[in-house]
Amino acid sequence: MLSIRPATIKDASLLATMILELAEYEHLAHEASVTPESIARDGFGPHPKFRAVIAELDGKAAGYAVFFEFYSTFQGRAGLFLDDIYVRPNLRKQGIGQALLAYVARIAWNENYFCMRWEVLDWNKPAIDFYNRLGATFLDEWKAVMLIGDALQSAADSAK
Repeated sequence: MLSIRPATIKDASLLATMILELAEYEHLAHEASVTPESIARDGFGPHPKFRAVIAELDGKAAGYAVFFEFYSTFQGRAGLFLDDIYVRPNLRKQGIGQALLAYVARIAWNENYFCMRWEVLDWNKPAIDFYNRLGATFLDEWKAVMLIGDALQSAADSAK
């Protein structure tokens, strides 16, 4: 039986493990430096930076979703950013991803967020097909932009 529950600090190690599994799947393991300690600190400390839910199939961890709030000045209210949605490979095609997405969508709806937003790698056809079947809107005219590492430090150093 499938169940989805909010993650707790006791899940920090499990979340870190599954995040590393996702990084491997997305060919980004070289960028992943998450640890159980960073998950515990940032997800369950005095000022949580994200929320997470765990999907369990017959009592075993099957996947997770991590999400957090962002603010839209145009909408004048917050939205939810779905940073990760992951189902372990041997458990895919059983509705677990759909259930995770629906669970987070219900949170977004019940808490009056104006939208739920996420990103998908352009080569990930199974995910793109899944999101198309949901009726998701792809924001092709928007480009994701990021400052990281030396570029972030350089920008910060230029502040007066």
